[in-house]
Amino acid sequence: MEAAGGARSAGPASEELRAEALGGRNCPSAEEAALEVSWVQGFTNTNFGFIDNQTVCYPCGNYILFLDIETKKTTVLQCQTGQVGAFAANGNSQVLAFSDRKLNPVIYIYTFPELSKLTELKGNAQLDYTLLAFSFTGPYLASYSSIPEFALSVWNWQENILLCSESQPGVTATSLSFNPMNWQQLCFVNESSVTIWHIERNNDEHHLKRNPVKLPDGQGSVSPHTDLFFPVSHIEDPYHGPDLPVSAIAGLVGDEAETFMPRNYIKPSVHPTAHCWTATSEIYMSCKEGYVLAIDAVTHSVSVLQQKPLPEYMRKISDVVSYVRREVQKKKGGKLKDLQKPDLFAMAFCNEGLYAAGSEGILFFYHIKGLQYEMKICTDVLQPISSLIFSPDYTVLLLVTDQGTVYTYKPAHSEEAVKLLDASSSCFLAADFLTPGNKYCVSVTISGEVQVWLLEDGTCFSKLNLDTEATAMACCPSSNSVAVGTKRGQIYFLDVTEVEAPRVVHRIFLSKFPVLSLHYDQSGQFLIARATEGHIFILDARPSKLFQVLGYVVMADEVLDLSVVSDFKNDLVEVVILLNVAEVQRARLEIFCLSSALTTDNDKYVNEQGMLNASAIKKEQYDLDYPLSSAVRLKDNIVYGYCTCAPFICKYHLSEENMLEDPSVFLSEKRTPSNQFGSGFLCLSPNSRWLASAAKDGVLFIYHTFTMDILAQKHCHSYQGGGIRSMVFSLDGKFILVNGENDGALVCLKWKKIKKIEVKEAAFHWQSLLAILNNSTLNENVVLKSMAEWQFDPESTSESLPEEKFKEAPLKSSNVEVTEEDGNVTSLYSASTNDMTWIGQKIKKVIREETRRFANQKKELQMGIKKLRKTIQKMMHENEQVPDIEKLDQQEFNLDIEEQERVQAEAEQEVARVRKEIEMENLANCYLQDVIKHECWDAMCVKGRAVKCFHMACEVKNYPLKERSEEELATLEKVLQLKKIETADLKVQKKNLEIESETVLSKEEGEKTEEVMADDSASYCLIGSLSSQYGGDTSTLYHQWDLHTREQKVNQIVLLKDIIYKVKTAFNKEFDIVARQKEQEIARVKERNLRIRDILAQLDLQVELWEPALTDDEIPERALTVQDPEIKVEKYLSQQEREKAEMLAKLEMERRCAAMDNERLRALNDMMGGVLEVKKEDILKMDIPPPPFISKPEHVWNDEEKKIFREHEKKVKELNEEKEKYRRALENELKKLEASIQETTQNFDETVCKLSERKVKLEMVIYQEELKIVNLVYALLLNEELDTREAGLHNFLMKKEKEKVKAARTIQTTKNKIEAYIDTYENAIAEEKNLECGFTKQFADVPANLLDELFQLYKHRPKTPMTEMLLDTANPYGDCSGSAEGYKDALTPLMKAMDELDSPGHMPNGLDPSVWEHFCLARRNKMESEKLVKWKARTLAEMQAFLQRRMDDNEKIKSEIEDIFQELTWLQEEKMKLQLNLTVQFLLKQGQVELESTEIPDYADAILINKSIIEELNCSITAQGEKKIASMVECKEFSKGIFQLEWEHKKMRMQIEDLEQKARDIVTLPISKDRQLFLTVLNYDSRIAHRISVMEQTLGIMDKLQDMERCTSTFSRSKSCVPLRQAYSSSLCAEDIHHISTWLILFHHVQFPPLV
Repeated sequence: MEAAGGARSAGPASEELRAEALGGRNCPSAEEAALEVSWVQGFTNTNFGFIDNQTVCYPCGNYILFLDIETKKTTVLQCQTGQVGAFAANGNSQVLAFSDRKLNPVIYIYTFPELSKLTELKGNAQLDYTLLAFSFTGPYLASYSSIPEFALSVWNWQENILLCSESQPGVTATSLSFNPMNWQQLCFVNESSVTIWHIERNNDEHHLKRNPVKLPDGQGSVSPHTDLFFPVSHIEDPYHGPDLPVSAIAGLVGDEAETFMPRNYIKPSVHPTAHCWTATSEIYMSCKEGYVLAIDAVTHSVSVLQQKPLPEYMRKISDVVSYVRREVQKKKGGKLKDLQKPDLFAMAFCNEGLYAAGSEGILFFYHIKGLQYEMKICTDVLQPISSLIFSPDYTVLLLVTDQGTVYTYKPAHSEEAVKLLDASSSCFLAADFLTPGNKYCVSVTISGEVQVWLLEDGTCFSKLNLDTEATAMACCPSSNSVAVGTKRGQIYFLDVTEVEAPRVVHRIFLSKFPVLSLHYDQSGQFLIARATEGHIFILDARPSKLFQVLGYVVMADEVLDLSVVSDFKNDLVEVVILLNVAEVQRARLEIFCLSSALTTDNDKYVNEQGMLNASAIKKEQYDLDYPLSSAVRLKDNIVYGYCTCAPFICKYHLSEENMLEDPSVFLSEKRTPSNQFGSGFLCLSPNSRWLASAAKDGVLFIYHTFTMDILAQKHCHSYQGGGIRSMVFSLDGKFILVNGENDGALVCLKWKKIKKIEVKEAAFHWQSLLAILNNSTLNENVVLKSMAEWQFDPESTSESLPEEKFKEAPLKSSNVEVTEEDGNVTSLYSASTNDMTWIGQKIKKVIREETRRFANQKKELQMGIKKLRKTIQKMMHENEQVPDIEKLDQQEFNLDIEEQERVQAEAEQEVARVRKEIEMENLANCYLQDVIKHECWDAMCVKGRAVKCFHMACEVKNYPLKERSEEELATLEKVLQLKKIETADLKVQKKNLEIESETVLSKEEGEKTEEVMADDSASYCLIGSLSSQYGGDTSTLYHQWDLHTREQKVNQIVLLKDIIYKVKTAFNKEFDIVARQKEQEIARVKERNLRIRDILAQLDLQVELWEPALTDDEIPERALTVQDPEIKVEKYLSQQEREKAEMLAKLEMERRCAAMDNERLRALNDMMGGVLEVKKEDILKMDIPPPPFISKPEHVWNDEEKKIFREHEKKVKELNEEKEKYRRALENELKKLEASIQETTQNFDETVCKLSERKVKLEMVIYQEELKIVNLVYALLLNEELDTREAGLHNFLMKKEKEKVKAARTIQTTKNKIEAYIDTYENAIAEEKNLECGFTKQFADVPANLLDELFQLYKHRPKTPMTEMLLDTANPYGDCSGSAEGYKDALTPLMKAMDELDSPGHMPNGLDPSVWEHFCLARRNKMESEKLVKWKARTLAEMQAFLQRRMDDNEKIKSEIEDIFQELTWLQEEKMKLQLNLTVQFLLKQGQVELESTEIPDYADAILINKSIIEELNCSITAQGEKKIASMVECKEFSKGIFQLEWEHKKMRMQIEDLEQKARDIVTLPISKDRQLFLTVLNYDSRIAHRISVMEQTLGIMDKLQDMERCTSTFSRSKSCVPLRQAYSSSLCAEDIHHISTWLILFHHVQFPPLV
């Protein structure tokens, strides 16, 4: 507690300043009294940490608690400015940091165990800090602020310097930690992402660099990162255009375009829950999805760790264990836990492996090798674990649970977890002092956990969990009993005579209303319980009376506060109740007295239902002039109230002198400023000398009740924690218990300084009160000990029902029901009194008494009811026999008039509700009807309708059209005018072009060009639609090859829409003609049907006529009106309408009667059938009456009668012939009429069919134009996307250029700094060398042998003890080479190690001590210089590394800028392609297209050009072909001559050979030729003739040789024609050239034959 006292030493001064700032009034006694914190208890489960190897610290409210894990002693450090916010502890440095939660919060750094403040870190945070984290070594602290900055900051807390800061708007963090191996790496985690921040250092500058980590998705798979702003490749589609990023398609420009990601691209990633660093700078991280990740802090890559497959026997054992655990969980009713994939929320790393825990409450150990791990269970604490923390020496592992329990586990011993702290995670509800009030106190939490504390040091003796939500608590002054009120309306009574083992001895179920507060009087005689709905219950507080309920009072208004004043002299207890009067802004006090007689003779003061009589309690009422939230009363009629409308404490004297004009309103006598804000309450000390004021600001003020001067004040809670919930004085006045609203802290205050007289007065009152209560306390405690422990009934309805069922309507016990069998009155409650409230038992008792008292009357009533029931049953039976219209409803037989009226009222309400719903539904339908009618009917200038055929299932609909707005018409007119101007301008340009081209082109070619252009303009194929044939004017359209600009495309869309409108309008005109034609046809048919009906009537035929009519589709406006035949229900007529209808019916009847009473009409009907002349149509109805004697027999007729009869037969015969003739005429007319109707209707059907065919073609035309519009809109959209992409790239380029400028500036600055630092580094090296060189000069007087020994000692260096210490411990981060410390920090342990070397024991023998001292100083200087050189070298290396990183970043930015320029160039090319590469629509004739192969040719590289160019090219090719054919024919003819000469030449050579052979033969013969011939030849004469013929042939050969000489001259002339041949050969094919070369060779051979 010394630390707490040290922390409080600065408290009073700051509180005095606060009092002056708030109240502005000095109290003379404020310097004479002061409060201090005795102890604090609580648990918030926000942060835990080891401050050294044996001490754990954690925040609680405005305090930080330090718990020794060996002695279990607690030390307190108070935050003077309010509630503790973020918190962090460093066990290696034994420092802690925390922030307050005021405006512009500050971070405080304290040391342990001194608990002295080192420094305050004031940053730019405006509201709060959420996270703090210390580096493993070094003076570095990381902080993260909340809204609005969301800034991550890194501090050097030793020098109070903010090193660097970076903001992340909107990002909330869940955890933050330094890399223990390298303080320049930070792991930042929020609910869905992980970021590794690198702290880059450039000498005295620090920079934060963000490196986000790509987490796996929810299935545990890691997908590669895709850059949507810069796609990897550009895919070009010849129709759809280039493939652009989704940001350009979405139309985003700026920063949103760079980060935009469509919803279908977003895959929910895993949600990190806990992480820890390893000794290899990796991060192990757990996720909600059950995965364990390994993150490389350098490459930022993520790997999912997999569990190593177990051997078969181990797997079976694991399955058995898992099955057993599941069965146990099922029996407990808990959630089944998957131990293979546990939910981990805490991690801790050590040399052996990884410890992790989570919601299962099991501590797991992971042995990780590579990407696989083996898992084993270490211990099970049966509570969800939220944190795992190793002690600095890694011998103790701290397990923090969600339920407020803290365990210690020693991994080296593998023991079970030992409970260190057993607190409650729920907030404290109330606390009170246990009688006699100077040794123990009792507290209760909202969750119903009761704790007993030792007042001296706050040691928790015991605890008891009631397993129900508590709402109030109080300790009895007359016994060691404690009353706890619950939300269910129950009060538990606890026996705390043995503080080590409190127990529940009784429970009272008062009502269904929650108990709001409990109050004992000072004598411990009464317990007053305040419940909701204004109920106040009075109980006997003594265990000997079994805590009897004496009665209750119901207040008319809401009860705000209740206090109790004991009058020992008069043996009375006054109860002061503060009410909230809703009608006026005032407070009302009601005071009633309770006497001891209420406990002895209770029946006199309460009625049968347990309510106290008003006369017995002497109730008084006072209205006060201000609204109050709390009030207390002193014994001399003085009342203090805490005002709600203003920060005042009002003092009232309840006497008639202080009344206003209204005699019931009291005026405040004095108003004292409360110096507090928020709602508050007052509490009076037991001796009534001190008045405590507590409010939402958390500051406790104590006033003198007589002078209202401030005696003391203490900022024990804060506004952020909800302020003060409750407070209480001890009976001796030495202690004050204060608990917060939501901060979870219970604070025990004691007087640090106070006047002795105040102490004496409080002690005297305490002693006198103990003297009064001493005897009763002993007796009641004896009874309390003897009471049996109350057993919780698990099957009890009240215990098993959920809390929501206790919120039902009160006093259900007042409802009773009468049974028919025995007539007993039974309550709706269960028969068990334990399940019934006290009020319910009272009501049940009253009902039972009334039942007993009126038993006879009850029987008589039951008999009468039975008779009446039989009568009603008989009537109901008779009702079933009558017709349905006479039947009565079942409710008509209900004799309960009130019930019947109630049912009728409910029915009327239901009818009204249904009527209102129907009216609202009808109103909604009417509104919807009006909207639909306005949009789809009224707004249409052409209403949609249809025309149907008479005899065919063919229907044609028109085009509904809206009236074009003025804006549309103006736009159309503007476009048309612009098109006219452009057309005129184009004609002028063409005219000028034609004039210029006349000098180049011939007149004939110009005429051909004009014809081709005329044909193109008239071609539907090039226009792309047939709209001109159906009423559309295509002359106003742009040519499809001319749509290059955006304005032209927009104008073209407007013109196309106008064409579509005109086409539809033209069709609607044709449709209207056909519709009118059908109406005319229907009229004609109806006219002919009239005649057909007459004919059928005359022919007396029953034939159903065909009556054509227009359907609803043809007359759609009929759907807007409801005809009477469409209404199926009977029309409802009001009384006036019925009277009017009856009167009209009566007048019609009178008119008909008057018409029937006309004598002239009667005579006409009798004589001539109602007509004056007989028409031809009536001939069929004519009949000749027979003579009167026809009834006589024929033999009695006379001649005259026979003559008359013959004339009669003649007339009958003539009449029949006329009838038959007329009938045939009528039948012929009928056939003609029917044929005419059939013919005209069929003709109309043909017209409708033609119209239908035309509409099909018209739909085709409309679709053609709409297709053009779609293509143009797509081209515009693609153009906009390209513009958006270009704008986004320009914006990105500007950012990169700014980054490049910034990077270049940083590089230049860094280079300058490095150059400057190199100079200092070289100077340090030179100075260090000078020191070594000057060693000999400094000790020149020392002998040589000693000088060598000194020089060896001069170079000797000690070992650093810290490194050895770290390497000897179990700390996995012992070798923290990456944790760079400052020069002074590194030099300090070295200088400490030098102290041993500087001792005289190391001095050489024979050396002067003064020389030794001088030598030690020189050696220290040398070591400092060496250390300085090393530190500067390391700093220089860091600066050079920083420069290299910036240069790499600069090169990366340059590369990105080049990529952007390439992208921009590509975009420009694509935009140019989009403007030139147009989408043109053609109309192609239907038919088959034959291809050489099944594959469709690829026209990707095809070019669309004009047909005239191809035709001109074809003409030139044809001309060249004709020339080639003529030359080839000429060559062919020349080749024939060559072949003939070759044949003749060959023939001659053969003849020459024959002749030469014969000549040789002749020469070789010795005889002459003649002789030889004569001898050898048989026919010598023929031989002679043959020789003559040979000679003639020789002469012919000679002639041919002369011809060859002429050919030789011809060949010499052909050499001059070689250039001509070369020109000609260039136009010939290879085969032709081959033939020509062959011909030349043959010619050569012919010209130069071989010699014979």
